[in-house]
Amino acid sequence: MARIKLKKLEEYLQGVDGFEQPKVKLEQYPTPPHIASCVLYNIQAQYDDIDGKLVGDLGCGCGMLSVGSFLLGAQLTIGFEIDTDAIEVFRSNINEMELSSIDCIQTDVLNLANTKWTNSFDTIVTNPPFGTKNNAGIDMRFVENGIKLATNAVYSLHKTATREYIKKKCKEWNVVGEVVAKLNYNIDASYKFHKNKSVDIEVDFWRFDVTEKNI
Repeated sequence: MARIKLKKLEEYLQGVDGFEQPKVKLEQYPTPPHIASCVLYNIQAQYDDIDGKLVGDLGCGCGMLSVGSFLLGAQLTIGFEIDTDAIEVFRSNINEMELSSIDCIQTDVLNLANTKWTNSFDTIVTNPPFGTKNNAGIDMRFVENGIKLATNAVYSLHKTATREYIKKKCKEWNVVGEVVAKLNYNIDASYKFHKNKSVDIEVDFWRFDVTEKNI
């Protein structure tokens, strides 16, 4: 059961500030409040994987998923982000909303494996780069690192077109992966090369049970 209703969660998340000057190299797109609230609410309501848990947010950006995890009762949420500008907005959001039990650490998510953070979290959440800007496969590298950090489950968003490939990776890692929901992810124009005001992308919301992992 979730501590707050879905509608109220989305209302809170609408107050989270996004990127001031998004960096295309890092594929910085804000997670829309309606997507973030729906995803997080279902993580808690269906699987009880947030309330009272230690939650890690990989590539946390400005803190949308971290703030949502806190609002749903996470014992502690730690975001990991490489970009100093995003971290500044993250911390501004935390201060303005007067939230505690949330922290953000500057680091490259791809370097987290085999560090003190290994097996340190109950749950990992991430909205990784999709790998469309010379970063092919980076979304699965985020998941792979998340699996090493989590002891229970990893939740992640991926293009629906990659579903069969992800199923193969699950077998390789000995994790049970399932598509919890299929979403239309709306991305507003953020960069000069965007020709349309917004575009919808078909996205799968995945849950990876890592309790029997072999990586």
